[in-house]
This record gives sequence, C-alpha cells and structure tokens, in this order.
Amino acid sequence: MIKVALSGCNGSMGQVVVRTAERYDNIKIVAGYDIDTTQRNNFRVYNDLDQCKEDIDVIIDFSHPSALERLLAFALKRKIPVVIATTGLPREQKLSLEAASMQIPVFFSANMSLGINLLVDLVKQAAAVLSDTFDIEIIEKHHNRKIDAPSGTALLIADAINEVLSNKFQYVYDRHASRKRRSKNEIGIHAVRGGTIAGEHTVIFAGNDEIIEINHSARSRDIFAEGALKAAAFIYGKSPGLYNMNDMIKGI
Repeated sequence: MIKVALSGCNGSMGQVVVRTAERYDNIKIVAGYDIDTTQRNNFRVYNDLDQCKEDIDVIIDFSHPSALERLLAFALKRKIPVVIATTGLPREQKLSLEAASMQIPVFFSANMSLGINLLVDLVKQAAAVLSDTFDIEIIEKHHNRKIDAPSGTALLIADAINEVLSNKFQYVYDRHASRKRRSKNEIGIHAVRGGTIAGEHTVIFAGNDEIIEINHSARSRDIFAEGALKAAAFIYGKSPGLYNMNDMIKGI
C-alpha cells in the first residue's frame, strides 16, 4: 500500500483526487496539507507540515505555487518522493524542482493527462513537417476560476513545438496593441476563461488553403487525478531524479 500525503487536499482538485483514490487498492491518502484545515475526509489535515507524524511514501501536490518551497523543504527533510501537479510555476521554482531531484524523486508535469502528453508528441511531429509554410496558433480554454493564463499546458505545448524548431519562435499572447502583420517566427497563444470548462487545448497549423487542427478536450477533472495517482505509483521506489509523463508512458 502506497501511503500518500495530499497537498491542497481541501481545494476543488484535491477533493477530486481524494474521491478518485478511493478506487485504488494500492494507494491510500493518509494525511492532507492545506491552509484550510477543515477535516472533510478520513485523514488529518495540517497547515504546518512539521506537525505531520504519519508515515508517508509519496506527496501529491495540487495546491498553489506559494506552497511549493515549504513542501519541498519537508519532502527533502523526510526524503519523500513528490508529484508536483500544481500549475503556473515560475522558472525559479522549476529550478528548485531540479535541485530537489538531486536528492529525491520528483515527478513534474504541467498536465497530468495521458492524452495531452500524447497530443504533445503529435504536434511536435506536425511542427517538424509543417513549420516552413504553416502558421502555428494555440488556443486554450478553462473554467472561470482558473487564475493563471496562459495555462501551463499551453506553454508546455508551445515549448515542445519550439524545441523541435530550434527555439527560433517567439510567443505572442495578445495582438490588440500591435497593429502589424503576423511575423513568420511566432506562435500565438490565446486564453479563454468561462463556465466550468475542465480544459481544452487546440493547436492550429494554418497554411495556404488548408488548416490542420489537433485538439484535446478534458470532460472532467478526474483525468488529472488519475494521472497524478498513477504518477505516485510510478515514482514510488524510484531513485532520485526528475521524472515526467513521458517517463511514465514509456514505463507503462
């Protein structure tokens, strides 16, 4: 049995993880970490990790970037593997994950969906073939409570495309303030916020007289919880290092 501490347990995504974990025979959430210490489930919730006495095998984090440093300090102190599913991390915090991975296993992905990560592979292939004559645009849609924009997944997709294209492209997030033609070496990224959209990402390759679209639509947040729990099972017992969804997909 893999014993999990869930950071952000009382948030909306945290509660989805709790509900989803009940279907797993090999995973049990034994402790929670949240600024809201209301006990909504059958495990204790802490707002100070140093008070946590439970035996923990893996930490899953679905919280806020502001909690990351305290979480990593606790994980390093106790030598506990971490699955970081929180989005909107700045570059400095991603470097902190890399530093922590020298001592403990760290699993990080901007999106915990297996489908999204397969989409990334597809758009990389398309970009390698089409970039000379096609313009590339990314549209992401999320619910009206999502704070960060563009989404971490949109940036994940853009970075993957740019890597294939030797990082020659620049990202353009808003066009209304610039009255000029679209340049060749740019990737447009657009954010939509509304309703209860769980997450939709579309990559458009627009050429002369033809358009290719590759898209992924999340029908519920359950797929992200499933991905995080599978990542916890995957990283359990691993050596220190920085792991991602591609590593897990190859290991399936």
